[in-house]
Amino acid sequence: MFVPSQEEQVGKYKDILKETHKGTSGVRSQIPGVYDGFGDLYRAAYADGELSSKTKELIAVAIAVHDGCDGCIASHVRSAIRKGASSQEMAEAIGVAIQMGGGPASIYAAHAWEAFQEFSEAPA
Repeated sequence: MFVPSQEEQVGKYKDILKETHKGTSGVRSQIPGVYDGFGDLYRAAYADGELSSKTKELIAVAIAVHDGCDGCIASHVRSAIRKGASSQEMAEAIGVAIQMGGGPASIYAAHAWEAFQEFSEAPA
């Protein structure tokens, strides 16, 4: 089965991820220790524990919706799918974000749902 590379994947949220990675590459090369540390923090925070890594990604989606961060939405929706999140789990996480964030979160909730649909179309 053909699985397109990240560069070959097309879609709004896939493009957001590509642009985010491209946009941070310059600063990353100047402060690699900061980005390495951030990667270590990510791996520690999202490791399976009492909460599964999938649950932690769904929490991150809710926070991204609340904060209105499309790059974060794209990254964490993709990671949640890769870790097995279902459409119902995603919808419920988005619902919590709407409750916590009110009207502005309801706008970004649509963004998260669109990203879920986009990343679910092709193998993650």
